[in-house]
Amino acid sequence: MAETMFDLTGKVVLVTGGNGGIGLGMAEAMAKAGANIAVWGTSVDKNAAAEETLSAHGIKAKSFICNVADHEEVNAAFGKTLEAFGRVDGCFANAGVSGWSSSFLDITPEEWRRVLSVNLDGAFYTFQATLRHMVERAKVGDPGGRLVGISSLASVSGAARNEHYGATKGGLNAMTYALAVEFARYGVTANNILPGWIETDMTQELFANEQFAAAAKGRVPVRRWGVPEDFAGVAVYLMSDASAYHTGQCLMVDGGYWRF
Repeated sequence: MAETMFDLTGKVVLVTGGNGGIGLGMAEAMAKAGANIAVWGTSVDKNAAAEETLSAHGIKAKSFICNVADHEEVNAAFGKTLEAFGRVDGCFANAGVSGWSSSFLDITPEEWRRVLSVNLDGAFYTFQATLRHMVERAKVGDPGGRLVGISSLASVSGAARNEHYGATKGGLNAMTYALAVEFARYGVTANNILPGWIETDMTQELFANEQFAAAAKGRVPVRRWGVPEDFAGVAVYLMSDASAYHTGQCLMVDGGYWRF
C-alpha cells in the first residue's frame, strides 16, 4: 500500500529552476519515484546536465529554456512541455533569485522589480498556465493536479535587508492559499515548501561570511546547513496520492530553525 501510494509512475511534473539546487534535488527524487520530469531553466548547459541526470533514472526528462519573468516565454514553454509529454500533473514553481541589500533604504525600484518579476510574477505566470491545462482536463473527466510553490522562511520572519525577497515569498504564500481554495473543485491541491538555510549556488557567497555562518548555523537545532536532498521526501509526498487531502499549507524544511 505504501509503495503504491508514493509511486509516481506515469505522472508528469514540471519543475521551474529544476536544473540545480533545491529544484534539481526535488526533480531527481520524483524521477526516482517514477515521474517524468520537465525542467525549465535559463542556462543551456545546466539544463542539458539536469536532463542527463534525470534521464539516468529510466524516466523521460526534457529541459526547456524559459525565463519565468517573461509571460510569453512561460506560455511558449508550457506549450512545448505539453507537446513533449501530453499532460502536466504537477508543477513546482521553484525558479527564483536572491535579493540581498545593504539596507532597505538602498533598494532601488529596478532591484525591487527584478526580484518581484522572477519570484512572484514568474510563479503567477507558471501557475496560471498550469491551471488552465488542469481545469481543461478536469472538465473532460480527468481531474487532479498538484501545485507547489517554493517559498522561504523569509516569508514569515523579519528578513532585514532582504525585504524585496521576503515580499515575493509572502505574496507567493497568499497566492497559493487562494489557489488551494479556488481550484479544489477540480481536484487540484496547492501547497508551499518553506526552505531554511540551504547550501546551494545561490547561498554560497552568504555562507562564506564567517560571522553570518556562525550565527545562523548556531540557531539550527540539527547543527548543519540543509542540502537539496533534504527536499526529496516532501517533494514526492506532495506529488503523490498520499497528499490528496493536504492543501493550502506551508511546510517548513529548515532543520528546526524556525522553532529555535
